[in-house]
Amino acid sequence: MDRQTSNELHELHARICKAIADPKRLLIITELRSGPMTVGELALSLDISQSNTSQHLAVLRERGVVTSTKDGLNVYYELTSDKVVKAIDLLREFMADQLGQQTRLGRAARKVTPAPARKRSA
Repeated sequence: MDRQTSNELHELHARICKAIADPKRLLIITELRSGPMTVGELALSLDISQSNTSQHLAVLRERGVVTSTKDGLNVYYELTSDKVVKAIDLLREFMADQLGQQTRLGRAARKVTPAPARKRSA
């Protein structure tokens, strides 16, 4: 692979990492594990303002982490792939290993489990 292509790939990689490097965006991704949600549903569930939730979703959408689908008056957001969730889970496992079993945060990091799938209301 030539240097320019390698640099472009690393830049794209960094942009995706930056997208998931925000605590609120990680919370949004965690909520979307269970299925598509509207901005209002996410804001209510996470106790974040709708405008702030929309701003974070715009970053995630621009970086290809989420997609949006219009259904009547509602716009639903969902993860584009479960691979981002797997990557986040792998990073959490790494973090838990770094924190160790003895610390409160280390034990808490190991307890995170995916939420059950949520069905979109019709």
